[in-house]
Amino acid sequence: MTKIVVDPITRIEGHLRVEAEVSGGKISNAWVSGTMFRGIETILKGRDPRDAWYWTQRFCGVCTTVHSIASIRAVEDALKIPVPPNAQLIRNIIIAIQNTQDHVIHFYHLHALDWVDITSGLKADPVKTAQLAASISDWPNNSPTYFKSVQDKVKAFVGSGRLGPFANAYWGHPAYKLPPEANLMATAHYLEALEWQKDIIKIHAILGSKNPHPQTFLVGGMSIPIDPDSQNALNADKLIEIKRLLHKAQEFVEKVYIPDLLAVASFYKEWAGIGAGVGNYMCYAEFPDANGKPWLPGGAILNRDISKVVPLDQKKITEHVEHSWYQDAGSDGKGLHPWEGSSEPNYTGPKPPYQYLDTDKKYSWVKAPRYEEKPMEVGPLSRVLVAYVSGHKETKTAVDLVLKKLGVGPEALFSTLGRTGARGIDCLVIAQQAPKWLDELIGNIAKGDLRIHSNELWDPATWPAEAHGYGWHEAPRGGLGHWIKIKDQKILNYQAVVPSTWNASPRDGKGQAGPYEAALLGTPVADPEKPLEILRTIHSFDPCLACAVHVLDATGREMVRVKAS
Repeated sequence: MTKIVVDPITRIEGHLRVEAEVSGGKISNAWVSGTMFRGIETILKGRDPRDAWYWTQRFCGVCTTVHSIASIRAVEDALKIPVPPNAQLIRNIIIAIQNTQDHVIHFYHLHALDWVDITSGLKADPVKTAQLAASISDWPNNSPTYFKSVQDKVKAFVGSGRLGPFANAYWGHPAYKLPPEANLMATAHYLEALEWQKDIIKIHAILGSKNPHPQTFLVGGMSIPIDPDSQNALNADKLIEIKRLLHKAQEFVEKVYIPDLLAVASFYKEWAGIGAGVGNYMCYAEFPDANGKPWLPGGAILNRDISKVVPLDQKKITEHVEHSWYQDAGSDGKGLHPWEGSSEPNYTGPKPPYQYLDTDKKYSWVKAPRYEEKPMEVGPLSRVLVAYVSGHKETKTAVDLVLKKLGVGPEALFSTLGRTGARGIDCLVIAQQAPKWLDELIGNIAKGDLRIHSNELWDPATWPAEAHGYGWHEAPRGGLGHWIKIKDQKILNYQAVVPSTWNASPRDGKGQAGPYEAALLGTPVADPEKPLEILRTIHSFDPCLACAVHVLDATGREMVRVKAS
């Protein structure tokens, strides 16, 4: 038995450590630790609930928009504040472009290097690369001249010894299987995606005044005014620009991302049997219309039973801390619902630097959320599974297309490859839907409906003495929940259970592993000194540990030590 430590996992947001035991060339046991602490929930106590959305953005420097959405929904739920149709549509567009941009960034810039050998592309024939690209898409840049220019650019990086974003990977690893031409094609699109994402996220700047950390969210609606005749409001010119950017986003997803995803996946079909995880999947409903009816359904799938979706009840969510560095309130095996939860730190781990964590005791800053005492995976795979089983037309069409192209059945979704494919499917259906929400918004404005905010309950004097609420959101990385308790117009308690808290969960009191830990079991490892396979499965979840944990230890030192990367 060989023990591997990967600390920190790179190409993610935040700090994550993996300890794994390898026997017979496969992982036989694994533990995942979030190695930094977050305490913003404590900072929120005593503040005005209407300001919470602004503070919760600071959970993370990447997932800023998502916490705003969940936060304002929590306060609106607590105080029973309605949201005008235009505000719902603007929120939907903001959420949609956030998901689209995030998924593309993840595929190319965080996950692709687990499957694509950049240096192999230096051996490719640009003419054959162009022929390969043209065979799967009519994207305009599919020319020998273009691919030759990219190849020359990468050669210059290599020749200078300054690889930049390509410096940290296991080039030449035996687990890489793409031919040189496919590697060159993916490398070219990696670079294109850098410029593309920078452009399409301008929608956030138009609707949110800036990105990241948009400024126009507001309990009861949005603060961006609608006035066709004002340059300082959402007018015809800005709506036309948003439409252009939405179509640019959709075109790249359809003609570059999805074809690349299918091309890469076709060489790694064995990964459709690796990385299944806990087998329980959960997502919240998302993209509400004017009446609050969601476009994407929510629910849970248990024990990989895709014959039915179980309705979701947020009151059945609890958090456990038996193996987490927090005070032990609720550690009687039942856990605490977020309304009753706390985030009081209690670090009992080894003093850095250390070789191994004591995984029989507390070993992570991440809590262990459970639904009906079961570990649940959240994320695009959960969204796609729930939508598919629920009969969501757009999702079903996209899933059937992908499965047919790859020649696999629905069971292939329960895997590392399935998780990666589901992210593409999720991105595709959302990117195709977003222009429709914009058309609906334009239609409302044309009819003279310029309402953007409901202010009837804005004054705290109209609030009850005590209230509690729950805000949901399907962030790019999965189900995000915010819970708030309000007393005397101030925040009494605030708790957030974020996607990476669900997925990076340590063991609970029953010894149940979290999704990352369970997904690593059985993963083959060709070279323990270069555990590329661990990165493939962990990256398939798109970890964001900054949301799950935060800040530094008491002395200000980083609590990490690099063993492999």
